[in-house]
Amino acid sequence: MTAVFNQAGRFYFSDCDMTSNGVISEENFLQNGEVDIENDEVNGNIGEDEMVSSIDSPSKEIRIVRKAKRFHRQNSGEGQPGNGVLPNIKQNNNKSVILGLKNSRKSRDGLGRGLAKKGGAGGKGTWGAPGDELFEDGSCRDAKDPNYDSDSQDEYVVDSVEPEMTQEEFMKVVEPVLLEYFEHGDTFEVEQTLRDHVGVKEKRAKVLELAVNLALDRKATQREMTSVLISDLYGKFLLQKDISLGFDDMLNNLADLTIDAPDAPQIMGQFIARAVADDCLAPKFISSYKGKVECPHKQSALDKAELLLSRKHGIVRLDNIWGTGGGIRPVKFLIKQMVLLLKELLSSGDIPEATRCLQDLEVPHFHHELVYEATVMILEDSTERAAHRMCDLLKSLAQSVIITPEQMAQGFRRVFDSMPDICLDVPNAYSLLDRFVTMCHREKVVSSDVFQELPQRGRKRFVSEGDGGRIKPQVLS
Repeated sequence: MTAVFNQAGRFYFSDCDMTSNGVISEENFLQNGEVDIENDEVNGNIGEDEMVSSIDSPSKEIRIVRKAKRFHRQNSGEGQPGNGVLPNIKQNNNKSVILGLKNSRKSRDGLGRGLAKKGGAGGKGTWGAPGDELFEDGSCRDAKDPNYDSDSQDEYVVDSVEPEMTQEEFMKVVEPVLLEYFEHGDTFEVEQTLRDHVGVKEKRAKVLELAVNLALDRKATQREMTSVLISDLYGKFLLQKDISLGFDDMLNNLADLTIDAPDAPQIMGQFIARAVADDCLAPKFISSYKGKVECPHKQSALDKAELLLSRKHGIVRLDNIWGTGGGIRPVKFLIKQMVLLLKELLSSGDIPEATRCLQDLEVPHFHHELVYEATVMILEDSTERAAHRMCDLLKSLAQSVIITPEQMAQGFRRVFDSMPDICLDVPNAYSLLDRFVTMCHREKVVSSDVFQELPQRGRKRFVSEGDGGRIKPQVLS
């Protein structure tokens, strides 16, 4: 009997019992659908011994016509049938003997590649990874779960949680707000800004501590603004316990603050006394420390506060504990101080000293008054020496941007508008003003736009100025 494979991969038989229509008879089939070769039966998985014996036998011959090789799944395991590796072939008498299935594309043993599927948790409809049942609490929140029972489920409780702010984030948020407050002085804006930031409410005592620490390195004006800020925030953003806690922390760290600011104990005592006078801090705050203080700096601050509060009319006097400075002082006082420093400049010519005196006034929004007073003083003095010294002062202030271009322009425009009244005292004021403004424009103190606005006096004389405007009568000869 000869078993011949055709190009389609199927084999046919010769010299075997078939029916008339080319079908093998029933007696040649076994129960598993195999055909024994030696007894006119063919098996799809022919054993090696049987195939070799069949080939060696002269009476039986197997001729195999193989299809083209196809490789699949090159990364699959080795040695599995149908995994892309060529089946093991034995050469005998220049003929190939197939030891496995030829064109099988997947494993038939159910083992696969031996890798876990989805990390061992299974796929859709599975029970999950081993050990997941240990974390089950018996409740089901998913309405699509078969075990879900709407009657046995409690209502969801949602709590709002504010994230805790770190020290670096706190400094990054609050410090610019306080520094900006020292410029504009608007306590309402500070309150709204602090409320808008999440996490600042939990560190309200730190806000007071940071504000006082910033005021220690500054002048009396900023300290007064800090006391006003504490008073305005009390009851709106700061509570009394927050203020007490803030001063407690500062008193505990006062030894370290004294290293950078030697007068920190005295200033701290003034802040505490001012807070008590503004009803932001209870008077018992000071008495609660009696007999419990070991640090000398801390004791010095408490003694200073107690001394200020124990004076006669001490509560009233504490309203001006930092003095009057900046824009709080009267306008007449500021004008008087500016005139004095200008007169001192004309006599000494010390520009750095005049600059220092101007900065000590702490009124950058009122610097246009200095420009106005300096120009009027030049017109009244009418000397070349005074004009050069004033021009040098204004040039120095403009280059260091102590006086801004807007303040400089505003001061000169005020002089231009006041020229009709100035001419009553200085008849040649227009010519003197023209000479001084031209000098300032040459030194780039005055902009070209302001220079173009320089007023020019022009009028026609019909009668003598001493006639009071009357027309002289004609004299007949």
